[in-house]
Amino acid sequence: MLIDGRTLCGMVISAANALDNNKTTINNMNVFPVPDGDTGINMTLTLSAVRALANYDGSVSDCADKIANTVLRSARGNSGAILSLFFRGMAKALKGLDQASSADLVRALRRGTDEAYKAVMQPTEGTILTVMRACAEKAEEKITKDSYKDDPIHLFTTMVKTAEETLKKTPELLPVLKEANVVDAGGYGFLFVISGMLAALNSNPVIAEEETGAVQNQANFADFDTSSIVFAYCTECIIGKSKKYRGEGTANEFHEFVGAIGDSVVFIDAEDIIKLHVHTNHPGQVIEKALEYGEIESLKVENMRLQHSALADEDLVEAASEPAVEASAAPQKQFGFVSVCMGEGIRDTFLDLGVDQIVFGGQTMNPSTQDIIDGVNRTPAEIVYVLPNNKNIYLVAVQAAKMITDKQVIVLQTKSVPQGISAMIGFNPDADEATNTASMNEAIAAVRTAQITYAVRDTSIEGVKISSGQTLALVDGKILCSSDKESACLSAIGEEFASYAFFTVFYGAEVDENRAAAAVETLKEKLGEDAEIALIPGGQPIYDFIISAE
Repeated sequence: MLIDGRTLCGMVISAANALDNNKTTINNMNVFPVPDGDTGINMTLTLSAVRALANYDGSVSDCADKIANTVLRSARGNSGAILSLFFRGMAKALKGLDQASSADLVRALRRGTDEAYKAVMQPTEGTILTVMRACAEKAEEKITKDSYKDDPIHLFTTMVKTAEETLKKTPELLPVLKEANVVDAGGYGFLFVISGMLAALNSNPVIAEEETGAVQNQANFADFDTSSIVFAYCTECIIGKSKKYRGEGTANEFHEFVGAIGDSVVFIDAEDIIKLHVHTNHPGQVIEKALEYGEIESLKVENMRLQHSALADEDLVEAASEPAVEASAAPQKQFGFVSVCMGEGIRDTFLDLGVDQIVFGGQTMNPSTQDIIDGVNRTPAEIVYVLPNNKNIYLVAVQAAKMITDKQVIVLQTKSVPQGISAMIGFNPDADEATNTASMNEAIAAVRTAQITYAVRDTSIEGVKISSGQTLALVDGKILCSSDKESACLSAIGEEFASYAFFTVFYGAEVDENRAAAAVETLKEKLGEDAEIALIPGGQPIYDFIISAE
């Protein structure tokens, strides 16, 4: 049995649907019990773009290229970036082939695995990479046997079994998984990917659960002029209200704001949530305004002009695999900056420090490769620094930088908002690129970051026993304290940072001024009255406090 473009396309769409149907389960596999488990969401958003390639009819080489290009631009988070590189490697191995044999697929799996490994500076075993490698090795071992050579179904069946067995071993390879009593979330997602591909090979592809079946009557969009679409972006979101806005009818100002920047508004102002739908040219403004009222629980933004083009064009693939790219702004200065962040106060801080473009995103809402490319393209500079400000966004930012050829793009390894701010403070407009890069990296290394959030499940991490609902203190990405009292976690942070002199506290969307002031007083009890603490309303979701120490 040979695999053509249509078959490969169906396999990957089935894989995308398998991820989508199980994204919540994958999210819950994240080790840290904080409310930002997004591995399943990131992998789903990364792969779901391939659905627009449905019914592709062409060579396996061209199909693999279109899948790789589509997925690379939509990649989100480390897991999504690794998955996109896996498909990119597969495309390279299938280059020039009209159809692929089982042996060709095995070479593609190995090339995909190698591409994914190369992108990670210090690969950790017990992760998605381990599961990928085990599947590739098993496939290479089995392809030498006659029963596998012309039977991709047999081959993928064996790989699914291998993935399941390897996944069970990940807690032994990565002790933190064993302590938390979970397997690796990314590896679990990859299991669904190859399981979905196998289902399609067995003529029983996975269907996305939200789909309601075949369309009985379909409109003809060919004669519709996209210029008549006044507002390009269909924007939908659900906001969990903060305490300040609990109750019905508390968001009238938000309703009026949405109505002023778009049309087709549906606005539900309920007791605990706001649910809205609007067609607008400024979805970012809707999102920023939404964060004033609480935490975004779900978000969808779709370009209706591109949707129309895909529906009207007989070749759906071209519209999906070659999305419109913003023209790059002509350089007007030597240096420019793109920063990823969430929260109005944090955004304003970066803008005040000289950042040119803000890419909305962070925990739970990782921006895509294309989002970062667009931010760089809008920056009118010869050299553009990108500040990911989150370890789960760095790899995507690196991939975005590789796709930009008309500007020099430097991705700084900022893992937190405080590191990004310190990098900006360390920048000298009169220095050259090498000097600035060195000084900004030095500033990044000098700052420490603490965060206050809450636990979403019972677990144990590095000896710290955690109960669902407790307040958590994280320092430089590691759990420092878990307590029923926020003050205890703040005190623990104060003790950890006792040797530092300068502090900035960004308080989140759920925190009022009185609670923020009380938090500062608790910190001062451990830091001393001489400690210089700047208190800023950050407006960020999920993390009630983000604290920098220098």
